[in-house]
Amino acid sequence: MNTASQTIRSNSTLGLLSIVALTFFGYLAIGLPLAVLPTYVDSGLGFGVVWAGIAISTQYVATIVSRAQVGRLCDQYGPRRSVLLGFMAYGLSGMLTLASAFTIHVPAASLSLLLAGRLTLGIGESWVSTAAITWAIGLMGSRETVRIISWNGIATYGGIALAAPFGAWLQGQYGFFAIGIFTVGLAIAGLMLAQTRPPVAGVKEKGIGTGQVLSRVAPFGVALALASSGFGVVMTFIALFFHSRGWEGAPFALSAFGLAFMGVRLGLAQAVAKFGGLPLTRISLVVEIIGLAAIAFAPSPTVAIIGAALAGAGFAPVFPALGNEAMIRIPPQNRGVALGLYSIFLDISLGTTGPIAGLFADHLGYSAPFFVGVAAVLLSLILSLGLRKHSNP
Repeated sequence: MNTASQTIRSNSTLGLLSIVALTFFGYLAIGLPLAVLPTYVDSGLGFGVVWAGIAISTQYVATIVSRAQVGRLCDQYGPRRSVLLGFMAYGLSGMLTLASAFTIHVPAASLSLLLAGRLTLGIGESWVSTAAITWAIGLMGSRETVRIISWNGIATYGGIALAAPFGAWLQGQYGFFAIGIFTVGLAIAGLMLAQTRPPVAGVKEKGIGTGQVLSRVAPFGVALALASSGFGVVMTFIALFFHSRGWEGAPFALSAFGLAFMGVRLGLAQAVAKFGGLPLTRISLVVEIIGLAAIAFAPSPTVAIIGAALAGAGFAPVFPALGNEAMIRIPPQNRGVALGLYSIFLDISLGTTGPIAGLFADHLGYSAPFFVGVAAVLLSLILSLGLRKHSNP
């Protein structure tokens, strides 16, 4: 690679990092309350575990409902407006969380404020994460879609992984209100960064209808949703699985999953360029199946940890590789909507995998969710075999 090419690559990487940082700030805010929110609702407010679960899921409901709208907003007005509105929603969420902490002596009011904050947090998530990807594609071109989505995913899971333990420390040191204050601070940082990035104009030309966009995205979205079940069962049930076996080391399994995921994502663009998105997806799904099966049959915690790493490595390419294939089929003026609709399949999968797999766990034990994951990823592999590469990438 000559010096000019290296300079262009370096500049594009710095530009991508500056956009991905928007996603990172957003997911820091999302991760902050994850480790402390269930306990706060359950014992702090006294509403029990059911309402604790509702408080968590409220965010995802808001995210799913607002995905398509933010895509349309990006297509018409450019992604900067969506990012700014998203960080305003994050700021409002922080203020509502802060108000919830100060009204803890009136539990019903505190819970209502908290749920309102969760709703606005979910809206902020969909607006910022979808628009950041659209923004980066607008700046760098559609040929960089795989790299953009890959690095955006690293920012997503890295932000949550860093923020969850930090949020627990904040709550332990200063109380739940500190979560609200820090969320407002992250929102301000995101707004300031977004103002410094070069804008991307909206596309005024009329594209295809939303129904047509959905019909083109859906086959890839369904394959993504089925593959994401493996991610869902590892995140939800690995700790319970280890506990049921009397093993130590569940956090190491989660770390192995996350590190393998991020490691694969870093080199994913080159792998897709070399092997193609669909062939790489199929290989990855096989690796994910092997990893989930290794956990289910694991005779020792070491094998389970290795299985988690394989599952993470296998799942890592799926969203970017299938997403790239889906976006190729969409006109530029509809790509925001397409990305929002595509992401909904992931949201729905993560929202439904836990309850469905949990029913199997109740009746068949804590190995059962991983067999459910194997079956779902196998269906994704079968579906992927029917997908064909677009003739004009």
